[in-house]
Amino acid sequence: MTTTIDYQPLVQRWQDTPLQPWADILQEQIGADFHSRRYGDLPRWLEALEALPTITEAAVILDQAVVQVGQSQQLSDAEKIQLETALRQLHPWRKGPFDLFGVHIDTEWRSDIKWSRLQSQLGTLEGQRVLDVGCGSGYHSWRMLGAGAAEVIGIDPTPLFVVQFWALQRYIQNPNIWVLPLGIQHVPAQLQAFDSVFSMGILYHRRSPIDHLTELRDALAPGGKLILETLVIEGGPNDCLVPQGRYARMGNVWFIPSCEQLCTWLRKLGYKNIEVIDVSVTTPAEQRSTDWMQFQSLADFLDPKDSSLSIEGYPAPTRAMVVANK
Repeated sequence: MTTTIDYQPLVQRWQDTPLQPWADILQEQIGADFHSRRYGDLPRWLEALEALPTITEAAVILDQAVVQVGQSQQLSDAEKIQLETALRQLHPWRKGPFDLFGVHIDTEWRSDIKWSRLQSQLGTLEGQRVLDVGCGSGYHSWRMLGAGAAEVIGIDPTPLFVVQFWALQRYIQNPNIWVLPLGIQHVPAQLQAFDSVFSMGILYHRRSPIDHLTELRDALAPGGKLILETLVIEGGPNDCLVPQGRYARMGNVWFIPSCEQLCTWLRKLGYKNIEVIDVSVTTPAEQRSTDWMQFQSLADFLDPKDSSLSIEGYPAPTRAMVVANK
């Protein structure tokens, strides 16, 4: 492990707060999972992180479509090459976009499109403690901070995404945002500490959606808000797709409910004020291959003769956003 990534300040920050129970076990959790014996590429990614040029001051923009750090003119040509070379060692970049000192990271997902759909319906995050489950490199977490959240904690078990977050944090250096190399199962049971909990693009990857919705509920403080985004199908209150094999070439998709079925699950778990705020078909304008994510993407996952179907013949990806209170 390199001293570049140090979670001890977060442990200290959480002392004598509702997050104290998590602080007591956090370093042990991270040490158990976040190491090169489990992830052979981790040393290479950390080397890329260390190879980033040192820049002491940078203006930061967190409330626009592109999360922007610094200006191009702050870097010499050699420094810009050094920066871009190191960032490209962290390929693939899935969620963004970002701009670091004029190096534009055109990520696979135009995550700003999703945020734009959500933002007008979200309500305020001002002063809130927020949990962002499955946050990836932290694009939405940065936007939450830009929307006024007092503290944003992202969790994602994929170490590459965590290192990508720390590449931005190397320059932004904001103590109110953290991305932990952990999953929702690492959040202590019945923590009840967060004003808002986001789970976007996670539910359909869980073998038990009911367990996941329960974990999210139990992380919320009383009256807290859940913001959930997930794949859905058209249908009534009893309709749910269980793909046989892959779905849109993803092998870990378990349950895709109708909006009514999803709301039924939430009601059964005691959520209140449940509201579907958006239903949108995912298009290649929002998810696509780029120079920063050179693998296959959505266009390769759809039926080439009928884009309303996945390559396997299921309904093409449609996503719903739902908000509810604990």
